[in-house]
Amino acid sequence: MGREKERSEKDPKEHKKMFIGVVWNCAAELKLLLTALLFLLSLITVFQFVPSRLSFSVSDVRHCISTTTIAAAAADTNISVAVAAAATALSANSTPPERPPATPSPPSKLEDEVGDGGVINRAFNAHGSAAYNYILMSAYRGGANTFAVMGLASKPLLVFGKPSYQCQWVPRLKNGSYSDRPVTASSYKVLPDWGYGRVYTVIVVNCTFPFPVGHDGSGGKLLLLATTNGGGDEKVNLTDTVEALTEAPATVNLARFTGPPKYDYLYCGSPLFGNLSPQRVREWFAFHVRLFGVKSHFVIYDAGGVHEGVREVLRAWMDKGYVTLHDVREQERFDGYYHNQFMVVNDCLHRYKFDAKWMFFFDLDEFIFVPKKSTLKSVLDSLSEYTQFTIEQMPMSSKLCLAEDAGKSYRKWGFEKLVYKDSKTGIRRDRKYAVQPRNVFATGVHMSQNVAGKTTHKTEGRIMYYHYHGMISERREPCRRLVNSTYLKLDGIQYVMDTTMREAAGSVKRFELRMIGSRLQRTRQ
Repeated sequence: MGREKERSEKDPKEHKKMFIGVVWNCAAELKLLLTALLFLLSLITVFQFVPSRLSFSVSDVRHCISTTTIAAAAADTNISVAVAAAATALSANSTPPERPPATPSPPSKLEDEVGDGGVINRAFNAHGSAAYNYILMSAYRGGANTFAVMGLASKPLLVFGKPSYQCQWVPRLKNGSYSDRPVTASSYKVLPDWGYGRVYTVIVVNCTFPFPVGHDGSGGKLLLLATTNGGGDEKVNLTDTVEALTEAPATVNLARFTGPPKYDYLYCGSPLFGNLSPQRVREWFAFHVRLFGVKSHFVIYDAGGVHEGVREVLRAWMDKGYVTLHDVREQERFDGYYHNQFMVVNDCLHRYKFDAKWMFFFDLDEFIFVPKKSTLKSVLDSLSEYTQFTIEQMPMSSKLCLAEDAGKSYRKWGFEKLVYKDSKTGIRRDRKYAVQPRNVFATGVHMSQNVAGKTTHKTEGRIMYYHYHGMISERREPCRRLVNSTYLKLDGIQYVMDTTMREAAGSVKRFELRMIGSRLQRTRQ
């Protein structure tokens, strides 16, 4: 018992010596552990200020620390292995994240201040942007030293400010780079839809350089510099540099601007939208391809109206080389007048101005007509001294049909059965027009005010257009009322029978069958 008591009294001392020995022997590993923990805690402090969108988060670090601590407690004889595992985990989680998109720094917030005499100077803090400075649609070369740029600009900026637009040509050097000495053009803007724009208004910038640029086939870039000149904020004067056109080497064909045009007549359509009737579109194309002839072309812009049924009709004529279709539904993002109609027709003008002798502007519910004793060619030859002429309107009812068509009107075409014309006189009606496009700088919907040369409106009796307002946008039988009279008054409007277009229907149907066969015979309303 005495020896056991003596041994028990000596045990605490021996245990203390053993603990000190172990600690002394593991001093290097403890130093390494403490250093690692200090490093990890420093990282935690730094990551408190790192944006949350980065994939490496503070919680990840804390998880690594907890894992390391547990491993160290469970195996204190192998501390260096635990520290190495923690370092490996930290390295794995510290992979650089994808670089976020660059965003402009938010402006510093201004505060109200009390000035001299107790006057409170109020602060105004601007956020965002009400409208884009400039939206580019297209740019085209108009000769050796001229270009035209089409797009949209902020209407408030143009109404209440004084923005300016400047063109520059940047030559392409032989080594493939671009010159740092651009050539500046004489530039002026045209607002073809002035008064009709909404948030955005159409702007055409014409650029004329003092000498030919890029004409030698070297290539280059056309830049448009759009400057706000303080419009909207007098303290800020921003200039946006728009790369309007890039020409690759050996792509310019100057003969195109002086040679004979490819087509006699080219049709520029306004943007098509809504749930259009494929049958009405079918009738319009058959009629006008026949009228315009083999050297003609039709340019159509789809703003959402070319659904599958309409596309099938267009495809029949596209396959024959008569139609080109442009999808411009993207412009619906920008709030302009009538699906940005003015921008679309100006794009058509400048894109095709050297491809046609005459260019027509009217809609798909309007049918051009010339009297039987003349042809379209003879009429336009008689107007060749004019850059522009306007066309008289024949307003037709879109719901009155003859009683004799009862029970068989569904087999007749729209312009064949709608035979009542509004005969009211003494009022001004909209006119449509045609131009010799090489002499036109910008265009509108009912006429152009930016032409070089003469304009005439005295075309009555020589050329006209029959207008079936709204007929194309209704996918149902247009005949709502069948009448048996040469004259009637309805809703205060005087109508008189006019069978001019009805008499042309037979030859138009035969022409369609001869040109494209029976592929459209089952076309629906």
